[in-house]
This record gives sequence, C-alpha cells and structure tokens, in this order.
Amino acid sequence: MFDIGDKIVYPMHGAGIIESIEEKEILGEKKRYYIMKMPVGEMKVMIPTNCVNDVGIREVIDKSIADKVFRSLEGSIEEQPSNWNKRYRENMIKIKSGNVFDVADVVKHLIIREKQKGLSMGERKMLNSAKQILISELVLAEGMDPDEVEELINCKIGL
Repeated sequence: MFDIGDKIVYPMHGAGIIESIEEKEILGEKKRYYIMKMPVGEMKVMIPTNCVNDVGIREVIDKSIADKVFRSLEGSIEEQPSNWNKRYRENMIKIKSGNVFDVADVVKHLIIREKQKGLSMGERKMLNSAKQILISELVLAEGMDPDEVEELINCKIGL
C-alpha cells in the first residue's frame, strides 16, 4: 500500500504523487482510490487501491536510476522490424510493462525513426504518449522541470 505524498508510476499513464486517498461510490459500488496528481499536464488520476498489484503500480525510480535511464538514451540502436504493425505491437508491450528502461527504449527508437524515415500517425501518437510517461517519471526522480527533462532526452538521443 502507498501513502499520501508517495511518488508512484501508473503504467500507460505515467508518474505522479498521491495527493489523497478517498472513498468514492462509482456505479453503485464503494471503493477506495488513490488520487494521483501528474506533474505533466496537471492531470489527476483515480486508481482503485485494490487494483495496485494488477495494474503494476510501483514507486518512482531514484536519482541514480534516472541517471542510468538518461545514459541509456545515448548511442546507437539495434534494428527494429520493418513491418510497422509488428514494431507497434512490440513497442506497446514495452510501454505496458511499466519498466522505465523499456519506455526509454521506445522513445529513443521512435525519435530516431521519426528523424530518419518519419512515423505513421499511430506511431507518432505512441511516441508522444511514451515520451510523456518517461518525462513524468524523470521529473519526479530528478526534481527537474518537464521542459528541462525533454530537452535533456533530446540531447542524449542526439537531436
């Protein structure tokens, strides 16, 4: 269980801080929810407390891991499938995993692919989503501004 003030990651949504724990009745059913405030976009997300393990909620990485994530963005990449559908599925699996290194890998590959060959509309949306997920966690881990984190990501990738 998490407490108010804890920094957590909600796979497919990003990282945030638990602002409160509230009981709400939705569709006639009362449940307790973590109310998480996202640092990027000022969005709030309600997460049922009884579903934490099922959806893969975890604590935000610490600064030393964040530094390793930034370093992972440097250097060359291995070839990805040329079939965009297969590439999309593989990238979606990585994003859903909630693993920050997998999300960083997706961001890196899609940014480089966009620069070299362009992206389909679906992959462009995926890039934007993955980038926001990655930025939100790195903002909380590093204590930086979202624009600074995005600039550092682009710099590490070589943009």
